[in-house]
Amino acid sequence: MSKLWSGRFTANTAQEVQDFTESISYDWQLYKYDIQGSIAHAGGLKRAKVLALTEYQKIVSGLKAIEKEIDQGKFKFDSGLEDIHMNIETALTQKIGDIAKKLHTGRSRNDQVATDIRLYLKANINFLLNCLQELNEVLARQAEKNKDIILPGHTHLQIAQPVLLAHHLLAYVEMFLRDKQRLIDVYARTDVMPLGSAALAGTTYPIDRKAVAKELGFSSVSENSLDAVSDRDFIMEFQAAAAVLMTHLSRMSEELILWNSSQFGYVELADNYTTGSSIMPQKKNPDIPELVRGKTGRVIGNLMNILTIMKGLPLAYNRDLQEDKQPLFDTVKTTVDCLRIMTGLWRTIKFNPNKMLADAAKGFSTATDLADYLVRQSIPFREAHEITGKIVRYALEHGKSLNEMSLAEYQLFSKKIAKDIYKYISLTGSVRSRKTYGGTAPEQVTAALKRVKKRI
Repeated sequence: MSKLWSGRFTANTAQEVQDFTESISYDWQLYKYDIQGSIAHAGGLKRAKVLALTEYQKIVSGLKAIEKEIDQGKFKFDSGLEDIHMNIETALTQKIGDIAKKLHTGRSRNDQVATDIRLYLKANINFLLNCLQELNEVLARQAEKNKDIILPGHTHLQIAQPVLLAHHLLAYVEMFLRDKQRLIDVYARTDVMPLGSAALAGTTYPIDRKAVAKELGFSSVSENSLDAVSDRDFIMEFQAAAAVLMTHLSRMSEELILWNSSQFGYVELADNYTTGSSIMPQKKNPDIPELVRGKTGRVIGNLMNILTIMKGLPLAYNRDLQEDKQPLFDTVKTTVDCLRIMTGLWRTIKFNPNKMLADAAKGFSTATDLADYLVRQSIPFREAHEITGKIVRYALEHGKSLNEMSLAEYQLFSKKIAKDIYKYISLTGSVRSRKTYGGTAPEQVTAALKRVKKRI
């Protein structure tokens, strides 16, 4: 079958060139958006009196019939036709005849594919936002249900200070709410229609671009035709936003892997969200968070891919841009899959509050509270810090926790320490004292939960 652009050529494309340049093996995923864009473009041609009403109706009917065939898996894609645009246009010509040849008037594959990708990404950003919302809702519910559980907060992976489990879970909600905002920002810059820019210089036909944009659901049209066909900023931004989102999921995964280990024992992952070992029958492996952690590398790599493609491209369109799609499709699918499976995992997780509380009592996690107590006794913080350090060293040498030391032992280091010290260095006392906005005190966490529910 001759190619739609073959008029200038006297020889057929070499098979190896055809195999090397085809993109239909993956850009078929754009078919709905390509057909949507073509229908809107046909409407623009009708309003510009390039198409008669009957011609427009036949084109629209033919395109919808092709879409139905693809939906039902009956359409045969031909790699010899290079891409999704050529496949659909050729099929339309076969279906309705020469009228179909008028459809490409006033446009190029350059502005066509740029429009398709933007439509695709807008739809998938919305889907990702829904997936993010589901995960945040599950995390917020787990926080609400387990808001009295105390666990040790860590720095340098060492026990630092006690916090509420709800406070810990809401830290991830904050990350994902920022991810949500980043995706919303990306959406705004994706929501610009390039169609009508043609190859690079615009079109000579009086197409009402704003009317076409309105039909396609774009909020605005591109300002510069050269930029419109070669701009992939929106893909770079999306890949960056997705990489940050996946990094947050990876951090969460790392923590779940640690928490699920026998050394921590803070959580038990549900049987239907874990796998076993082929040789060790006792194993129950956290494969889901491990895979999420691993897939994060793919998404970060996809960001590097598009940045590297774009860094040396002169204006306007270059075939290098064909390479923007596979990494984009991969990032969308990977991020969606990871969000959905992590949502299911968090929905079914079980916590071990006794182990969390026991660990929170270790590692002198209320030492800062002891220093703060001394400050209240009019001792400068740096001096209070030094006294507390000496007390901790004494406790270590004598195999005691802070709660196990007697008042007489405390007063070896400062006579200003009174019997009320035990109230301040208890785990509950420590948590309750963190009353600043955004802190881990129960009333602050309860207020944060109320705010988060509205923000989600």
